[in-house]
This record gives sequence, C-alpha cells and structure tokens, in this order.
Amino acid sequence: MSSSVLLRSRLTNLISKRNQRLFSSEFASNPPKEPLIAAQALAPDQPPCAPDSSSASSSKSWNFLKYSLVGAITGATAATGYVSYAYSLDEIEEKTKSIRAAPLRNNLPDNASSFDKFKNLLYTSAMTVPAKASELYLDTRKMIEEQVQGYTEPYAEKLLPDLHPSEQHVFTLVLDLQETLLYSYWTREKGWQTIKRPGVDAFLEHLAQYFEIVVYSDYANMYVDPVMERLDTKHCVRYRLGKAATKYQNGTHYRDLSKLNRDPGKVIYLSAHARENSLQPENGAVIKPFKLENDDTALLDFIPFLEFVARNPPADIRKVLASYEGHDIPEEFIRRSKEHQRRVQEKKQQGRLWRR
Repeated sequence: MSSSVLLRSRLTNLISKRNQRLFSSEFASNPPKEPLIAAQALAPDQPPCAPDSSSASSSKSWNFLKYSLVGAITGATAATGYVSYAYSLDEIEEKTKSIRAAPLRNNLPDNASSFDKFKNLLYTSAMTVPAKASELYLDTRKMIEEQVQGYTEPYAEKLLPDLHPSEQHVFTLVLDLQETLLYSYWTREKGWQTIKRPGVDAFLEHLAQYFEIVVYSDYANMYVDPVMERLDTKHCVRYRLGKAATKYQNGTHYRDLSKLNRDPGKVIYLSAHARENSLQPENGAVIKPFKLENDDTALLDFIPFLEFVARNPPADIRKVLASYEGHDIPEEFIRRSKEHQRRVQEKKQQGRLWRR
C-alpha cells in the first residue's frame, strides 16, 4: 500500500516537471507555426473600433476653412477686376460714401424692441464692412495708379519753363533724336555706335538764331545728355527731354507737345516719325530718316523752309504744315517759292506794259 502511494507521488512529480519544461523552454524556443489570428476574428460579436471623432471633425473644419478662403479670394479678385473695369475712382468713391452713410439713416428710437435693435445691428455691420473694404480698395487703387502714372505720364504738366516776355513771338523747334539728328546701332565687334547726321552742326547753329530748339527723345536722360554734350558743342539746344517726359501708351513712348507750355500754333516737331510717335501729328514736319547715308542732305534742305517760317511767322503753323501734307516739305517749298517768284515777275512785266 505504501509502495503504491510512493509510486503515485513520484509519477505525479515527474508529470509536473514535464509540464513545466513544456510551457517554458520549448514554447519560447519553438513558437507555434500557425499564423496569428486577428482580434476581430477572435471576437466576431464585438463591433469594430470607431475613428476618433475629434480628429475627423477638425479635418472637416480645416477643409471647409481652406475652401472658403480660396472661394473668398477668388470672388474678391473677380469683383475687384470688374469694379476696376466698370467704374472710375470717382464713381467708386461716390458709391462708398452712400454705403457709409446708409447705417446713419437707419437710426432707431429708444423704445424699439430688442429684435429690431438686433436686426439694426446686423444691418449696420453688413453695411459697414463693405464700406471699409471699399475704402481700403480706393486707397490701394489710388496708390497703384499713382505709381503706374509715374511711368506712363510725363513727369510734369509743364515740361518747359515760361518763355521770357521778349520771346513770346519766337517759335519752338522740337527735334527728335534717333534717325533725325543721329543714328545709333550695335555690332558685336564694336558694341554701340552713334553717328551724327551730315550737316547737323550747321543746322543747329544757323536755326538757333531764329528758334527755341528742344530735343525730345524716348531715350533716358542718362543716354541723351552725354550724346548731346558731344553733338551740340556750341549749346544751340536749350532743353533736352527724355523718356520721363513722354507718355507711354500701347507700347509706344509718345511725345506730348501739349505739355511743353508753349503756344501749339508756334511749335514745329521735326522728326522722321512725326506721324507715329507724337500725340499732336498736326504739328509734325516729316523728314527723311537717316540710315547712315554719307550723302544725306535732309537737314540742310529743311533750313530754307524753317528760316522762312521764322522770318514770316504765320498765325498758326499747323495750317501751314497741313498744306504740305503728302509732300516732301523742302521740295514743295522750293517749288512754291519758284512759283511765287514767277508770278511776281509776271506782275512786274504787266506793270511795265501798262506804263507804256
């Protein structure tokens, strides 16, 4: 009996030691070969985990804010473009004043109901915000237009000082620079080259006796001034006007002769491009463009006509220039002069015949 009990206790100890080795060393060194099973499959009756509601709502809020901001910017840009196109600054300012004054016309009595006061507050806010936005738009637009105007308009309303009282009868001869007095070109070997037109020295020196001479160019003064210092060594030209004195429009720098502070009936604009680059083509006298011809005499050919105008000043030079429209002025002037001399000779001969 005792032996059987002893055998049973030994057998029990052996089994417990075997089980301890099974759950410790063998399991740790040889993990099971079966793949791990997902927790959802182990508990099919348990509902899946829901995403975090706070992160989802914040994501939706951010998307809403982002698209609202893009829509607001797009709408504001479109509205600004339309307003800039459809209305002038004065019209926008008048509308802004009416919007700004609108809340003042909606004053409520002291005994008004709370609902009416709340409605009036909403109305006032709705009208004040556009007014403030319009004021900001006006200020910004004025600033931009002033900056743009500085590049597109002449720098002053009067580009030249007043004439001396003793020179009120003097005509103003405005000369273009490029292809009229000189020609500039660029080559890879020598860079920029400036060649003065044949006869330019005699032309300036002679006509300075009769005219107030002004050079008007669309080049910057940093180029015009040094060129004129070499070209006009005797200082026959009184004033030099550069790019800052032109009106920039449709890609062209126009000479605005109305800004010269001179009688428009006493201004002659001599240029190879008098019809294209002047806002007052009626004052233009077209000269053949200079293209480096060594035998060019166009400037000298113009001297008789210009001297005649200075010695016999017309009431309005624009009417005289209009009569030469479609003709080469020097050639036409010589033809008319010869025709005039022929008529004078005929009258003298007729007078002699009557005396006989």
